Amino acid sequence: MTILGAALAWMLVSWIHGKPSSLGFVSGAVAGLVAITPAAGYVTPTAAIVIGVVAGILCYGMMLFRIRKGLDESLDAWAVHGMDGLWGALATGIFAAAAVNGASGLLEGNTHQFIANATGAFAALIYAFVLTYILAILVDRTLGLRVTVEEEYVGLDISQHGERA
Repeated sequence: MTILGAALAWMLVSWIHGKPSSLGFVSGAVAGLVAITPAAGYVTPTAAIVIGVVAGILCYGMMLFRIRKGLDESLDAWAVHGMDGLWGALATGIFAAAAVNGASGLLEGNTHQFIANATGAFAALIYAFVLTYILAILVDRTLGLRVTVEEEYVGLDISQHGERA
């Protein structure tokens, strides 16, 4: 249910902003998978649908944000996996239902669970950002982080690997 909700939500908002596409539908489905992963054993089917719909809309919005800001990220891993993983962790703290697995979330009055989920999610986000930033600096200073414009134009399969994909 989550996957279908996210895929349809992505397709709907992409339709509003232009044209829906099969790639967008699949990206929405992946967004649904990412969002429900932490919550799968803790939420009701209705909450799973809500999580999926929010995931599809959120990730599409993050993809548009990335494009507007000119961020170079070809697979939308940040928009789909990063931001949606964050949403999934927060959504677990919001929608967890005691009737499903004994753990309750914010909607059932358990603010402690939501705070614990939010703390863990943001700690992971900060940790990943700092380490990635340090590694990017090290790679840039040793091997170089970017290829030349010519190599990018020809294609990395040919320029870096000497073969066509």
